[in-house]
Amino acid sequence: MQDRIFYHIYPLGFCGAPERNDFSSPAGGGLRSLKGHIPHLLELGINAVYLGPLFESTAHGYDTLDYFWVDRRLGTNEDLTDLVRAFHDAGIAVVLDAVFNHTGRHFFAFRDLQNRGFTSPCRGWYKGLDFSRHSPAGDAFSYEGWNGCYDLVTLNGENPEVREHLLQAAEFWIKQFDIDGIRLDAADLLLPGFMDALAARCKKLKHNFWLMGEVIHGDYRAWARQGRLDSVTNYELYKSLWSSFNDKNFFELSWTLNRQFGPEGMYRHIALYHFLDNHDVNRLASVVKNPAHLVPLYGLLFSLPGIPSVYYGSEYGILGERTPGSDRLLRPAWNPSPQAMSAGNRLPPDYGALKNAIAGFIATRKKYPALQSGSFREIYRTHEQYAFLREGGGERIVAAVNSAVSPASITPNAALSGRWKDISSGETFCLDNGNSLPLGPARFRLLAAG
Repeated sequence: MQDRIFYHIYPLGFCGAPERNDFSSPAGGGLRSLKGHIPHLLELGINAVYLGPLFESTAHGYDTLDYFWVDRRLGTNEDLTDLVRAFHDAGIAVVLDAVFNHTGRHFFAFRDLQNRGFTSPCRGWYKGLDFSRHSPAGDAFSYEGWNGCYDLVTLNGENPEVREHLLQAAEFWIKQFDIDGIRLDAADLLLPGFMDALAARCKKLKHNFWLMGEVIHGDYRAWARQGRLDSVTNYELYKSLWSSFNDKNFFELSWTLNRQFGPEGMYRHIALYHFLDNHDVNRLASVVKNPAHLVPLYGLLFSLPGIPSVYYGSEYGILGERTPGSDRLLRPAWNPSPQAMSAGNRLPPDYGALKNAIAGFIATRKKYPALQSGSFREIYRTHEQYAFLREGGGERIVAAVNSAVSPASITPNAALSGRWKDISSGETFCLDNGNSLPLGPARFRLLAAG
């Protein structure tokens, strides 16, 4: 997956599904409609999609009630099989969300507990079961809810029956839908032994099957190691990228990148999953103080080591912020008119240019192997200007950015000496003899040596 460019879709939002499942309506056509989005993805240069969650649930998809059936609000198992086939025909890999830390309250094991109480054969399926007191949700027993949310009941990952049920679900997804990988929700809460067993079973069925974990804090090496997970969500970089622009402080980004990918970087041998926003955080266009920073931020995203991802709609710079108790505005229904998708109905005046810029960055990344797998070395840093060098396969690529609202320049050092060509504009620069590299306001440049 190291050479893949991801597009992240939250299907229940994208397809405009009802907020709650009535468990009786006929299957919707959301997954069938997703096939119509493939030309847009190919226009951007996308070659991998992360879809999720997809399986039958009560509300937002992370409250699963059946791991073996597609949520009726989106379609049927046959629809998903057909959709994956269409993605594969277009050269696009497919990764699904796997919610294996918790279930919803309508899951069969929890229903059995509600009906039978202490005599239920499923009393070992969940963590923190206590029949001496009631739950905050009014059940005749208490239990552990994910992050204090009692609609999400925490599974007991040490129970062999639980483990086997989840492993069979992953096996079914590979055999039935021919998917290429899964993203493990709340991977930091899953037991290492379970993740090892999951990796073994999945890779036995598909040797190049890709496993990526959602991890927010901690040392990502604890999860992304041989035989366990192949990648981890890079929340540390996510925060450093946008806040370095907002705070006029590229020293924060410098610290993160050197720590992660520099010559002694912790993660220089791990292809981490990079993003500027997703279904759980505010949209990038709602976070940045200056909309002119959207293009250079995406320029950085596609120039850094790792696996970059675009969250649906953000290629147009749509807005969206969390509200108390709701993520709905982060997950709007897709509309050909970006204004109709954006919370507040306000977009950057050049939102079309943003999409074209992203497509250009993706094409450039695909063209230059140094941008995909080359080494990383910082070569210039001030509060509002930053530059780094990517080297690999005989290529030398410099990425340089100016976040200031006024023009600036980068003074060359030994790494910048020689002739360079701006990959986008075609301009050439000789950076010997004290010549500087000019950067316009809120400008990002990629330059190739020679």
